[in-house]
Amino acid sequence: MAVRPAPTDPLSSDAESVLAAMDEARGQTLALVAHLDDAVLEAQHSPIMSPLVWDLAHIAAYEDLWICHRLGGRELLRADLAAVYDAFETPRAVRGEVELLDAPAAREYLATVRERTAEVLESEGAGDGVLCEMVLRHELQHTETMRQAMALAGLLGEGEPLRAMGGEDGWLAIPAGRFEMGAGPAGFAYDNERPRHEIELAGFEIARRPVTNASWLHFSEGGGYERREWWSDEGWAWKEEYDIGQHPTVAAGDLEAPVCHVSWFEADAFARAHEARLPTEQEWERAATSEQSPPEAVGQVWEWTASSFLPYPGFRAYPYREYSEVFFGERYKVLRGGSWASSPRVAALTFRNWDLPERRQIFAGLRLARDVAT
Repeated sequence: MAVRPAPTDPLSSDAESVLAAMDEARGQTLALVAHLDDAVLEAQHSPIMSPLVWDLAHIAAYEDLWICHRLGGRELLRADLAAVYDAFETPRAVRGEVELLDAPAAREYLATVRERTAEVLESEGAGDGVLCEMVLRHELQHTETMRQAMALAGLLGEGEPLRAMGGEDGWLAIPAGRFEMGAGPAGFAYDNERPRHEIELAGFEIARRPVTNASWLHFSEGGGYERREWWSDEGWAWKEEYDIGQHPTVAAGDLEAPVCHVSWFEADAFARAHEARLPTEQEWERAATSEQSPPEAVGQVWEWTASSFLPYPGFRAYPYREYSEVFFGERYKVLRGGSWASSPRVAALTFRNWDLPERRQIFAGLRLARDVAT
């Protein structure tokens, strides 16, 4: 198993390079939705996703808060909008019901905040670069979230560019041993990636490639959604209540491309059906950083792990507890690796994504693991 190489840490205190990177990301954000008319941007296409126009204004509000207000000491440009564009004050389920900025106003909000950001960086500098990098990555993460909403609404044009994988099938054996897990103290990382700590693992095997559409079709056609013994109690109840079957992208995709839009419940059932399991996130990171790993195609889909989203020993919330701490617990499951829609700037080897086990809107698949026979 191998993943995309972690990018060189881009953390910079140089205001000019920071602003250039932010402007590049903004160009990508605007280009993503340039073909959509205002009515489409303003509609809520799914109750589990935001209207696209909410994401646009939220990106602006977040930047204004952390760079213009916290870093630059300015008053908020639109204090009256703070609650509407706060992810916790206004959850996704109600974002289509509350009064939001329309598309032209959201674009103007983005532009005006960016002008203020440029003024702050010119006059105050970028500090140690951490807040600026956080704001930049926040926007990059939201463009992936927006692609998820667009996929649900059929707005991605040609669809998801998942391609056949190279490399070999089979298993990679990882011997028992200790390794350093998580991000080190230098450079940028999210609070949930730290502190780096030593982990001891038993030996295990992990699949060299993620599960393909072809394998999933075989699972589905072989009773994957009917065989009760392959499902957890919670997973079976979810499947039955919502009449869950194979996602339509599976049959429509390249047979040798990684399967996508798989929930954790489905991934767990598939693993049980193959007398395997999902890797823990400790195993995933150990395998991803192993010198034994051959170069193979990955990073097309997020990969579910068996692990719940929990803090590392010695965790400290920074710069605000709502990024990670409020999600810790058994309810959320960890995903690793990144997808075709992820920026490599975000999806480093230590990055931890998480979501509810029933969610299928994310560009997620799976990779199998199994214990070493003794």
